[in-house]
Amino acid sequence: MNQTKYIFVTGGVTSSLGKGIIAASLAKLLQARGYRTTIQKFDPYLNVDPGTLNPYEHGECYVTDDGAETDLDLGHYERFLNVPTSQANNVTTGRIYLSVIEKERRGEFLGKTVQVVPHITNEIKDRMQLLGNSGDFDIVITEIGGTVGDIESLPYIESVRQLVWDLGEHNAIVIHLTLVPYLAAAGELKTKPTQHSVKTLMESGIKADILVCRTEHEISDEIRNKLALFCNVKREAVIQSIDAATIYEVPNLMLEEGLDVVALKKLDLPKKAAPDLKNWNTFLRRIKNPKHSISIGLIGKYVEMQDCYKSILEAFIHAGASNETKVNIISIHSEYIDASNIEAKLKNLDGILVAPGFGERGIEGKIEAVRYARENKVPFFGICLGMQMAVIEYSRNVLGYADANSTEMNEHTEHPVVGLMEEQKNITDKGGTMRLGAWKCDLKPDSLAYKIYGESTISERHRHRYEYNSAYVDELQNAGLKASGVNPDTGLVEIVELEDHPFFIGVQYHPEYKSTVANPHPIFVNFVAAAVKAKKK
Repeated sequence: MNQTKYIFVTGGVTSSLGKGIIAASLAKLLQARGYRTTIQKFDPYLNVDPGTLNPYEHGECYVTDDGAETDLDLGHYERFLNVPTSQANNVTTGRIYLSVIEKERRGEFLGKTVQVVPHITNEIKDRMQLLGNSGDFDIVITEIGGTVGDIESLPYIESVRQLVWDLGEHNAIVIHLTLVPYLAAAGELKTKPTQHSVKTLMESGIKADILVCRTEHEISDEIRNKLALFCNVKREAVIQSIDAATIYEVPNLMLEEGLDVVALKKLDLPKKAAPDLKNWNTFLRRIKNPKHSISIGLIGKYVEMQDCYKSILEAFIHAGASNETKVNIISIHSEYIDASNIEAKLKNLDGILVAPGFGERGIEGKIEAVRYARENKVPFFGICLGMQMAVIEYSRNVLGYADANSTEMNEHTEHPVVGLMEEQKNITDKGGTMRLGAWKCDLKPDSLAYKIYGESTISERHRHRYEYNSAYVDELQNAGLKASGVNPDTGLVEIVELEDHPFFIGVQYHPEYKSTVANPHPIFVNFVAAAVKAKKK
């Protein structure tokens, strides 16, 4: 292919319809047909990136290899396609405006009045074509965040209109994802919200090429014909997206509906071979037909909102399928755990994961959970802050340093076993200033970590400011807390583990970010296997 083709995905009627899953599912089908495909997300908020957002506001912040703090939809993209994303795959209004303002300050506009049109829209169009111009992809799918009609989305919608016109016929298409609600009182599906949403899109100069209809009930031929007629799309381009038991079923549902075939036809591209989904469907069969069932306690402080731990939850699905095991996640708020109730809350668990996070709220509950897992030989896995809690717990209860802590929680502790990295001490800005992205880690050959990975050097993604204090490593190691993974450049400890335990490992990085359907993360796979083994005893 000489020219990259573009697919834009917009949403209407309501938010949270699943534009990211539809985009990822279509990308999966096109990839399975042999097309080099990637996905990017344009978010209409003014934050430069989601790195400073409270998890309750926006769910988890997903991190790429190149250190970009991005929208959680990029996690879906990677999990479906098994292809790494980057800074170029996620752009916000804040980043667009920041770039334009910096250009204005440098005098690049030669004294012109800087306006939304053309300066902001030109910047958006340039970013939309960045991946396409690299020559690495045949098709670029662009998800436009928000809902059509939102004030925040207008510059993006205008940019899409211009780009569709710029690129010409068959080089760019628009998929509009909308809701067809079911009114129980009337006992029928209603198309009027979709008609109004498409009308709003057309008022902005964009005609939807494909209509994807989210619904709780099957859409009849009569309704499909009605939607086609009043929304000005071909009958074959009215695609049903019915609720599914798991997001991983959606590619097959879209295949049955012919979404990929319609898209390729409108882009004037050959269908090539039928999508090869053999491995994908093997994964699905394992999800649906588990041989075992375990309960894992997820100890965190954002458990009220599942999206806060989205990548962890998905990594457990991947690892569960690998082990042919149903992993039941029991979310437990660390703020409400203490020595008096720990036994009651954790006694029925087959494994304990202490989740990442920031700030001192709920910290003591996490430390209690680590102690319970260590003393009762329950398989344990600590991620980022969870690893730091393991270091603090061991320092307090084995070394006897009762006030051992992280300087994040207590700057005046006599035993700062976890502390702020030296290069972080003079940083005042919060956004994009943590230790971010992929860093190498050397594994000790006689360790659990080496057994899990099967190699001596690994690369994993980070997002944190505080580290295991090197001044305490030898003392803790002599007491039994083994430092089994070390960063070769900084000498900082990345992994701790216990030998006299069925499974006890804490990692400073975020392994959940690299778990995909095709490549479940080995720590999650081994942790689930250890929990299955523990339950059988």
